Amino acid sequence: MSLSTAILRAVPGAFILNSGIGKLGMDAQTAEAMRGMAAQGVPPLGRLSPEQFAKFLSYGEIAVGAALLLPFVPSRAAGLALAGFSGAMVSMYLRTPGMTEADGLRPTAEGTAVAKDSWMLAIAAALVLDQGKNPKGQ
Repeated sequence: MSLSTAILRAVPGAFILNSGIGKLGMDAQTAEAMRGMAAQGVPPLGRLSPEQFAKFLSYGEIAVGAALLLPFVPSRAAGLALAGFSGAMVSMYLRTPGMTEADGLRPTAEGTAVAKDSWMLAIAAALVLDQGKNPKGQ
C-alpha cells in the first residue's frame, strides 16, 4: 500500500471509527433525532426504531472505519464501504430542507457541517478508481 493510499484510508477511517464508538449506547432521544435526519437522505432508515437505528449507525460506522484502517482489506472494498456511507451523508445533506442555499448545492450555515462529508465521497472515489501499482487494489 502506498503512503498516499494509507493516508487516504487512515484519516477518514480513524474519524469514522471514533464516531461509531462514540455512538454506542446512544440514548433514544438522540437516536430519534438522528434517524429523522438520516431518513431524509435514505428513506428506508425511517422505518427503523430509534434503538435499531442507533445500533445500525454505530455498528455501521465502526465497520466502515475498521475497513479503512485494516491494511488487509483491499482499498477498492474499503473505498466502496466509504462511498456507501458518505454517499448517504451527501444525500441527506442535499435532501434536508435548510441545509443548502436556494441553488440546492451550496451549504447554509446549518448545512456546512454535513456538506464536508462530500470530501469523504471524493476520498472514496479515489480509493475505488486508483489503479496504483497493485492491480488488485491492495
